[in-house]
Amino acid sequence: MASSQMGFLFFCSMLLLFTSASSRNLPIIAFDEGYTPLFGDNNVFVHKDGKSVHLSLDERTGSGFVSHDLYLHGYFSASIKLPADYTAGVVVAFYMSNGDMYEKNHDEIDFEFLGNIRGKDWRIQTNVYGNGSTNIGREERYGLWFDPAEDFHQYSILWTDSHIIFYVDNIPIREVTRTKSMGGDFPSKPMTLYATIWDASDWATNGGKYRVNYKYAPYVAKFSDLVLHGCAVDPIEHVANCDTAQSSEAIPSGVTPVQRIKMENFRKKHMQYSYCYDKIRYTKAPPSECVINPQEAERLRKFDPVTFGSGRHRHGKRHHHSKGNQAEAVSF
Repeated sequence: MASSQMGFLFFCSMLLLFTSASSRNLPIIAFDEGYTPLFGDNNVFVHKDGKSVHLSLDERTGSGFVSHDLYLHGYFSASIKLPADYTAGVVVAFYMSNGDMYEKNHDEIDFEFLGNIRGKDWRIQTNVYGNGSTNIGREERYGLWFDPAEDFHQYSILWTDSHIIFYVDNIPIREVTRTKSMGGDFPSKPMTLYATIWDASDWATNGGKYRVNYKYAPYVAKFSDLVLHGCAVDPIEHVANCDTAQSSEAIPSGVTPVQRIKMENFRKKHMQYSYCYDKIRYTKAPPSECVINPQEAERLRKFDPVTFGSGRHRHGKRHHHSKGNQAEAVSF
């Protein structure tokens, strides 16, 4: 068997393990081993241990870091502690993208953390883009069962050729399954890992009603336990060993039954928005991959009768926002 095929099979077996094992078993890398500062100069602060990094937002600039390598599939994780107190307008992002290479048809897999006014909780948003499909958008938004500013919590992305799974503290909160109807909308090109903190006052908190107040700056997001466990891609030829096998049957088929129960419980208690149920954005029918859960639809309708009910009382707005070094349009 060729060495590239053996490497692929080993990679697939590791991915299979990820669906049932905690990422605590995976190697934690030093910051310099996997990442480099992206922007923000001194607002990117790497601790002496070499494994923890702080990103700051102040009146001068936000900040961010980026992985050295491109990846095609894998498991990517970080423990993050968000800023406390008044954080309206602040967005912290941990995400994958290739927007620097494919400006008009980029792919993206997002965790975004949306700040809030004092006394209101941070919200977490996930999103998936494929082939520049920003006109559709596949956002979901949730509350959390803990205060993400009190301590570190783990946020992870599993990306294969057939699934994307988002985890919080090893609990899956969302599964995106590739369907034939999605076509190129499912991320399929190599991507880089990013982490950023930035001023999103125009849209992040109540549609821009509450803005960043720099009286509370600097806003500091803390990152540790960095895991980059994927298939690195040659940056020149964009070729990865994991593309050389003829079959992808070893790629995991999804979450375990126990994990699925936890995911369903999380979504029942904490989901606040899902594009599949948004009748303002999709007046006729949701995107074809959406599977409508009547109980989920009813709960969201009670949470926001305009967006998830008739969808007739107001119109959505398009907000252009940047994660610091990239921009795309997102509807709310």
